[in-house]
Amino acid sequence: MKQLILAGMLAAGVALAPLAFADESGAAPDSSHHFVKDSVITTKVKSKLAAKHLTTLTRIKVDTDENGVVWLSGRAPNQDAVDLATEIARSTEGVTDVHNDVAVQPKP
Repeated sequence: MKQLILAGMLAAGVALAPLAFADESGAAPDSSHHFVKDSVITTKVKSKLAAKHLTTLTRIKVDTDENGVVWLSGRAPNQDAVDLATEIARSTEGVTDVHNDVAVQPKP
């Protein structure tokens, strides 16, 4: 019985050891909230781009900063595709602004 208790205590100690060494002094108090919010916005924009079924829109990279600003980059074959990507991002819930750095590069 003592061995079972000792094994349980050892397992709990090993499982909880990373918490004892975690350092959150450099992290902002709500930085995890921003991370989740930003990844959700990025995923929503990417999903909307993919839903248009235009392969050119899936070549556009989407990033979101902690303020809800979406940054688009990559290539598109024409200005219409660039404009569509911008409009999709702007119409996404949670987006505060859109910076579009997508280059127009038609297929050769």
